[in-house]
Amino acid sequence: MRIGLIGAGAVGQSVGALLAACGWCRELMVASGSQTSARGLVTDLEDMAEVTGSPMRVTVTTPQAMGACDAIVLSPRAPFTNRARSDVRMAGLIANGPLIVQLARLLHGYTGVAVMVTNPVDVLARTFAERSGCEQVVGIGTATDTARYRLTLARHLGVPVGAIRGHVIGEHGDGAVICASTTTVHGQPVTVPVQRMRDELAARPRRISDGIGRTRLGPAGAVLDALAHTLGILDGLTEVSVRQDAGVWLGMPVHYTSGTPALRPPSLDDSETAQLAAATEKLHTAYARLTEEI
Repeated sequence: MRIGLIGAGAVGQSVGALLAACGWCRELMVASGSQTSARGLVTDLEDMAEVTGSPMRVTVTTPQAMGACDAIVLSPRAPFTNRARSDVRMAGLIANGPLIVQLARLLHGYTGVAVMVTNPVDVLARTFAERSGCEQVVGIGTATDTARYRLTLARHLGVPVGAIRGHVIGEHGDGAVICASTTTVHGQPVTVPVQRMRDELAARPRRISDGIGRTRLGPAGAVLDALAHTLGILDGLTEVSVRQDAGVWLGMPVHYTSGTPALRPPSLDDSETAQLAAATEKLHTAYARLTEEI
């Protein structure tokens, strides 16, 4: 597999390291807004590959040269200071949007898989797909939300994480929908303290940012999982942001078989249905705002 990586920041660095270790990525092409950053990451990954015996070859390139890649990971970030304490991910809309529009122009007609990482991921996945014409665009975000939910609920109930079955869908942000009505423990329904779960979903990324500057490893793991499923390396259920009937990209469980996706939306109660509708409207409004700005 040949993978393109655009963005050499915290998540891009972690994605590169995971790809070097995974064994199935044979070539990684790195591009960044700063050639110095791209060269630095490539040099570091070359060292890692040599030390670990990884088969991955790493090169510095440009987005335009990535047309033959099996997949491209889009993780650029504009140089802005995010001081938001709520709707944190949406705060990057106007700053990051132009970067994604520019990349969509450079990669117009791309036929591989595009994995959007840059926030607000749901809006920017839609933006890239509609501007580039790429038909296989997914965003990452609710995979980490679901992982955080299962971890938190398992600790609250004192059960193994593997006993929890439950999802967080919709927006990767404040409009996330906790699917409490279909959450089970050992296959049995359970009462979920939804507000407590929601508070922890918001607290975890802040805790990470306060401690190490920015979330990186969780999102990078979600990228690797998305790549493995969309490229047909793994079959099974994962969670990615994909196009819905309304034209909005939302996080949903998707089952992949040899790279072919099939949506597996969970059943929702009336409250969860209303929350998902609100998230859909919010993301559509954000997309319209970005379209007006650029």
